[in-house]
Amino acid sequence: MRGLGIDLGTTNTVVGTLEDGIVLNEPSFMLVRNKDPHRALAIGHDARALIGRTPAGITQVRPMRDGVVVDLDSARAFVTAVIERAAPRRWYRRRPKAIFSAPAGATPLERRALLEVGHEAGLRKVGLIPEPVAGAIGCGINPLEARAHLVVNIGGGTSEVTAVSFGGVISHRTCQLAGEDLDEALHHYVREEHHIIVGELTAERAKMGAADTAEGQSLVVEGLDGVTGRARMISLDVEEVVEALRPTTTGIVQTLTACLDDLPPQAISDVMSEGVLVIGGGAMLRGLAHLFEESFGLPVKTAERPLTCVAEGATACLDHPELVAAYSG
Repeated sequence: MRGLGIDLGTTNTVVGTLEDGIVLNEPSFMLVRNKDPHRALAIGHDARALIGRTPAGITQVRPMRDGVVVDLDSARAFVTAVIERAAPRRWYRRRPKAIFSAPAGATPLERRALLEVGHEAGLRKVGLIPEPVAGAIGCGINPLEARAHLVVNIGGGTSEVTAVSFGGVISHRTCQLAGEDLDEALHHYVREEHHIIVGELTAERAKMGAADTAEGQSLVVEGLDGVTGRARMISLDVEEVVEALRPTTTGIVQTLTACLDDLPPQAISDVMSEGVLVIGGGAMLRGLAHLFEESFGLPVKTAERPLTCVAEGATACLDHPELVAAYSG
């Protein structure tokens, strides 16, 4: 094993290797005992499943917010557990190297914190690559060529649009509205319009279910009746879910379209021929690509693997250090 490519996201953590491809794809959640808060009791799906069900003496921790480290000790414990699960024990003892993806808008302090967490978690050598660049690489784009590429990344904590060319960033905008805000919007809509209180996981399942359900069909949502206090189920039409999310998705698009104002005409010409690449979990939302096309006035294409292409690109950088060097400034 020549190293790890790690996408340490707000919502999901994805790890890849050159030999085996994606080896871990788990939620960025961790459980710790209150008596030992710097040691992971469980991570990933096991930890996330306890949202709203956490027993006394145990705390659920999310070490990443908006794609950056919020607590060094928690992040170190989480990354250590991730590496132990993703890397065979014989390789982990040799201290593997890794390439982390980081938000394009991360500050120098936030980037330094991510490097520090990697080193303290036992990695031998750590490099950073911006998430939109890694996503582009994972989709087969060469970010070193003399051609502009526009990448929209809609993650769990933030949304970013970045134009890259010839090893550098032409323009960049960040929006604080993202996947978790869409979950919250649906949670609020169901409570206001149907008087039913749903859990965080239920709202997210309904959001993603709208993308996979045929038009004209309904989704079953379970929750607590806000009037009677009893358990109740309702049916939501797919179109109703889309409309409930529209104000938030429109807010994301309006913020990100400002990036186009910074692009020179020749770069616009490149993007018109290549199309806007959309990555991240938000890329799978029903109708989002059409909304982007209407707003940008440019062709839009969704990544084939929007949830894993960033980790795939970071993994590819293990064999191409020139990419890390070009975008590490």
